[in-house]
Amino acid sequence: MTFVLSSSDGVDPGRMGGKAAALASLSDTRLKIPAWFVISPAAFEAGLSPFQRGALLRAEGQDELQELFAGLSPVPPVMEEVEARFAALDRDVRLVAVRSSGLEEDGVEHSFAGQFDSYLSVTRKRLPARIVDVWRSGFSERVLAYRRENNLGLPQAPAVLVQEMVDSEVSGVAFSADPVTGRRPVAVVSALHGLGTALVGGDADADTWRVQFDGEILERDIVAKRLAHRPSPDSAEGVAEREVAEPAASEPALADEDVARVAELARRAERHFGRPQDIEWAMRGGEIFLLQSRPITSLARTPDPDGVHTIWDNSNIVESYSGITTPLTFSFALHAYEGVYREFCRLLGVSKSRIAANDLTFRRMLGLVRGRVYYNLLNWYRVIAMLPGYTFNRRFMEQMMGVRESLPDEITAAASSASRSARLLDLLRLGRTMAGMVVNQVRLPRMIDRFQDRLDRALAPRGPPLGVRRLDQLVGDYRQLESSLLTRWDAPLINDFFAMIFFGVLGRLTAGWCPGEEDEQGSLHNDLVCDQGGMISAEPARRIVEMATVAALDAELTEILCRGTVPAAVQALCRDEALARLYDDYLDTFGDRCLDELKLESTTLFDDPEPLLRSIGHAAARLARGQSFDSGHQSTVRQEAEAKVRRALARRPLRRAIFAWVLRNARRRVRDRENLRFERTRLFGRVRRIFLEAGRRLHAEGVLNDPRDVFYLELDEIVAYVEGASACDDLRGLAAVRRRAFERYAELEAPADRFETFGAPYIANSCKGSGAEPPDQGEADGDDVLRGLGCCPGVVRGRARVIRDPRGAELKQGEILVAERTDPGWIMLFPAAAGILVERGSLLSHSAIVAREMGIPAIVSISGVTTRIESGRWIEMDGARGTVRLDVSPP
Repeated sequence: MTFVLSSSDGVDPGRMGGKAAALASLSDTRLKIPAWFVISPAAFEAGLSPFQRGALLRAEGQDELQELFAGLSPVPPVMEEVEARFAALDRDVRLVAVRSSGLEEDGVEHSFAGQFDSYLSVTRKRLPARIVDVWRSGFSERVLAYRRENNLGLPQAPAVLVQEMVDSEVSGVAFSADPVTGRRPVAVVSALHGLGTALVGGDADADTWRVQFDGEILERDIVAKRLAHRPSPDSAEGVAEREVAEPAASEPALADEDVARVAELARRAERHFGRPQDIEWAMRGGEIFLLQSRPITSLARTPDPDGVHTIWDNSNIVESYSGITTPLTFSFALHAYEGVYREFCRLLGVSKSRIAANDLTFRRMLGLVRGRVYYNLLNWYRVIAMLPGYTFNRRFMEQMMGVRESLPDEITAAASSASRSARLLDLLRLGRTMAGMVVNQVRLPRMIDRFQDRLDRALAPRGPPLGVRRLDQLVGDYRQLESSLLTRWDAPLINDFFAMIFFGVLGRLTAGWCPGEEDEQGSLHNDLVCDQGGMISAEPARRIVEMATVAALDAELTEILCRGTVPAAVQALCRDEALARLYDDYLDTFGDRCLDELKLESTTLFDDPEPLLRSIGHAAARLARGQSFDSGHQSTVRQEAEAKVRRALARRPLRRAIFAWVLRNARRRVRDRENLRFERTRLFGRVRRIFLEAGRRLHAEGVLNDPRDVFYLELDEIVAYVEGASACDDLRGLAAVRRRAFERYAELEAPADRFETFGAPYIANSCKGSGAEPPDQGEADGDDVLRGLGCCPGVVRGRARVIRDPRGAELKQGEILVAERTDPGWIMLFPAAAGILVERGSLLSHSAIVAREMGIPAIVSISGVTTRIESGRWIEMDGARGTVRLDVSPP
């Protein structure tokens, strides 16, 4: 067996360890590399007796390990090979460097930098002892600690690299990419006089240059280099310190052209290995030698700051897409957002040419990071910057978009900077758009009617039911919905726009025209839109109470609804014809309203009616105990708010007329906004059923392991597979890979609510936020007071109930619901809540609108409320002021 290897032997590089394998790989690059050979780990094992091998595996402490190395030396066959290799080196080679070349060393994931011992200026006579010293360092305490820290298991002896010493005038290290900033096109060169050990060991400073890819020196840092290491075979360290006199000490160690040569050497190593390299080099007589090359492992955690800068934010979208979101849902949402916002810009007067020029912006409105949906915030700003009037109304449009923080001015400067002529042109465009919006405001009721008629026709049953349709028919159904609705979302878009405008203007009018009546939190405009009726989002709660009123008459039925199995509860409920009719009507109307209702993978009430059955049962039990759900609070709030406005505008007839018009439109638009969102629920429900049926067909044909694996495929992949345009027909394998990836995402720490990435988001970016809380929202006035946005007035003192999943949850009399977020799936809990506190949301979010409509005191956007408050804690909330007092006494 051969124990000593070199690049000319043609052996497996894996036997050489990391350093030597890299040098062997570079042997055909014509780079100047000092002569070398390597002693494989098998040479160490050959020198151990069976007893020593067993003892090595059993050794637990340093003392035991060091005893094993006492008297150890390379066996004669090994030394014979070493002697032969040494003799084959150049005749002028008197001294060598002896370094480790561990099998795991200098890898992409673990460098083991500085963990093993190295020896310089080693003579032929002292070589055997130094070989053993390197072996011994493989079992040192620092190596054992490094392995424990990185979960690398038991240690093993390293291979030993023996390389010709270069008595260099100048030496140092170089990186083909900047390891500190992460800039991949910038090489970093460090140099000092003498051997590089003075730099690597930290004994001396070195000059540093940053070199652009074209050889231009971007930065230089020249330091005083008063110390140099020279070879010294008689010293223990193998080097001797020499003083560097002036002016050489303060002059650059390298000329600019030599700096460029070293940078190019590092880049040649990078091109060879296909990844950024950290090299050690030496210069002697004008020649540059490459001593070793290894990957820059730190770059795996350092994004390139020259890469595309992206800001990700989930402020508003988390209410629709919380937590892990599957590929089918994300790809459908990505496609829907693209079509919807193209249409939105067209409706607001953005030219077709400008929309086309920003094609990629519309296609990347959203992102998916670790399985979670985020706004691509800069693309949202680019869309908003296209709208007429952006240069005059930036802050208002930011509020309309619903992000928690404004972007820094330096980031938005490129999108918002405009010359005087451009601002004038923008003003003209705004005027034209405003005229068009006046027309749209007048036509909006008819637009909504036409949209709902189009939706009803698209969702009307036709042909065979979904359960028996072929795959191609199901894809055809989706295509039809896409062309008739997803790209023609005009009425909801225009209504949303007017809802935000009128609600915002109402807030300004109450603050400006009713100063004596407005409270310090400015909640008057919230109070004015309470209890307007006709809002379908409040209907589920009303119907649940209606069904509970019937069920409460039967104690046995109430008990089964609360605690029985789902089949037993449905069977018991259906014995009462009136209750069964109410139940079926509820499912027909609201069966698609569920937790995370916009996620296609979500289980609806059609699939699992347990949440509805439990809500009916808990409400019935509460009624049976004589506890009412009707507070009558909302009508009083609205009446008091209207009286305040009448007093403030009593002698201002023109203002009173304007205010009445704005209020009327704000109420209508907010109501229609919530109602049109229900129409969106109906559409998404149909799309969900189409793809569930597609999953069942693919499973039946043996294409998928499980029908629900369809959610781990992307929309275009399913459609292309059915239409014969798929690049990959192994949907089973694709879904399995995705399922494993998304299961891993669920175990990882979630990215921050808002974070930045550079370059490809999935490479080297940590997805961590800045750590700063958003301004003016979720503030704490002290250790015992939290603040958010008051949505519906009312002071409530009660026990908090923190609920993270509403399925099966029950609120007791007087409890205040505390949640991170809510969506329509939570509505079944609202009637029982004395108050509502939500960590996320805005004044126009679902929880805020429904709470106002139902008259439940509510506060949203309370940062950290679910972590600051635990269930059972007594708190007092003020829905008008937006404050929550902690640790209050029971009433």
